[in-house]
Amino acid sequence: MNEPKEKKILLRRVRTNKTSLKSPHRSFKYVIVSNLIYLVSVFLGWTTRTKFYKSPEFEDWHNSGKNYIYAVWHNQQAFLLYPYRGKKVCALISLSKDGEFIARVLPKFGMKAVRGSTSKGGSNALRMLMDISQAGYHPMITPDGPRGPIYKAKNGVIYLAKKTGLPIVPVGAGLSNKFTVGSWDKMRIPLPFGKCALVYGKMIFVNEESDIAKVKLELEQELNAATLKAEQLVS
Repeated sequence: MNEPKEKKILLRRVRTNKTSLKSPHRSFKYVIVSNLIYLVSVFLGWTTRTKFYKSPEFEDWHNSGKNYIYAVWHNQQAFLLYPYRGKKVCALISLSKDGEFIARVLPKFGMKAVRGSTSKGGSNALRMLMDISQAGYHPMITPDGPRGPIYKAKNGVIYLAKKTGLPIVPVGAGLSNKFTVGSWDKMRIPLPFGKCALVYGKMIFVNEESDIAKVKLELEQELNAATLKAEQLVS
């Protein structure tokens, strides 16, 4: 069956146009470090036993061919590259220098990167995410990124869900073998030869009548519950 003309146009835009704001970072170090991150991520993926715990609600939605938005806490994103490789994910990445490394790694795993955050480039990035979601890619957002406070959802992912009509899928990640960095988000860095659990929480639907404060609270609760369950599964 031929794809609708509108979707073909969107797919062409995703393939041929830049999916991120123009990067100001041109140093050769970004090429070297991003390739190192890719190799390390692949090694960790090979040596970590990863299991998905998807809800029946999500399975039904996904199997019907419908799109959705992933939401994960900022400190759990370090191990999500390998498990979600080739799954048509488009991640919102900040315009910071650290974000540049991840933005360069994502295409190596068959993912897209849109650059921006709530503090800079947010409006343009959200418009781009809306276009890309219509082309069949699944946006992935860290609701408490890029600067926190930790485990406190911001409006961006909720605004995107309201404008696109797509549900938010909270995902909690648990790692049995990791160390924690002393950053604002207490970033969890995976170590090899461990276990990883990815737990899907209750899908959250947003419409024009939704109370944003209540949706944010629900998202925080679902992400925290999914994270707790994931950590219990790998302990």
